[in-house]
Amino acid sequence: MAQSPTMSPLSSSADWRDLYALTKPRVMTLVVFTALCGLLAAPGHMHPVLAFSSILAIALGGGASGALNQWYEAGIDAKMKRTQDRPLPAGRLDPRTALQFGVGLAAFSVFLMWFASNWHAALWLTASILFYVFIYTIWLKPRTPQNIVIGGAAGAFPPIIGWVAVTGTLDVYPVLMFLLVFMWTPPHFWALSLFVRMDYAAADIPMMPVVAGEGPTRKQILLYAILMALVALAPWALGYAGLIYGVVASVMSLIFVALSAHVGLRRTVTDDKMLPEKRLFAFSILYLFLVFGAIVADHWWKL
Repeated sequence: MAQSPTMSPLSSSADWRDLYALTKPRVMTLVVFTALCGLLAAPGHMHPVLAFSSILAIALGGGASGALNQWYEAGIDAKMKRTQDRPLPAGRLDPRTALQFGVGLAAFSVFLMWFASNWHAALWLTASILFYVFIYTIWLKPRTPQNIVIGGAAGAFPPIIGWVAVTGTLDVYPVLMFLLVFMWTPPHFWALSLFVRMDYAAADIPMMPVVAGEGPTRKQILLYAILMALVALAPWALGYAGLIYGVVASVMSLIFVALSAHVGLRRTVTDDKMLPEKRLFAFSILYLFLVFGAIVADHWWKL
């Protein structure tokens, strides 16, 4: 395990909110939403109770991944200003509690998914948890600046899981959803890493701005934004989605690429006024919500 910080005596303030914080609820919101869109866009019918249980299983699986990530990276989080107040580095929880919570939540999420839908979806959920914990957190993140590129697959699994929960099989459309999130992740996260790069440098994490510098990172942001836009238009071009999705994806992707160009063609910034980078990061979240929302709206319009 990554070196843990010196733990202070557990605070009497430790409660359910600390366990909730371990699940990275902000990240989990995107996970749940894209999974729900994959489920709602899938052909076929699923009982509302089972559909809710399946989405709950995905949320719990995402939360378990976040908890295990924070357990492993407690020492790293203690070195970064933006993560120092998390439950483990702040000393409000002990590592053993976090580990047991994460493992238990992961196991329960998989069994719930199996019970609510099918073993195919449970298998995909298991793969997403294992990928995030072992491939991204333990192997990629501390070793390569490409950690976000390859590790982006972990956050791209939910729409596939939602789709398979309904159908029991994989199709081209959910794979395109997977690729959209996969290509979206680097510009989204590198925009963030540009204005918190000193945190990553202090924790010795080889993020792209730390290892390659600002210039190459900015160019990579623009490159991946263009690739993401092409992937976003693919469902419309290939006939899997209709006009509603095509218009929303086109407009939102155009704005995304324009904001990325502003960041990508910008010179290295020596001060902390990274407004274009922060603007891109904020818009990227809105982008994913609106484009995936358009997937569902387009599907239901055609019914």
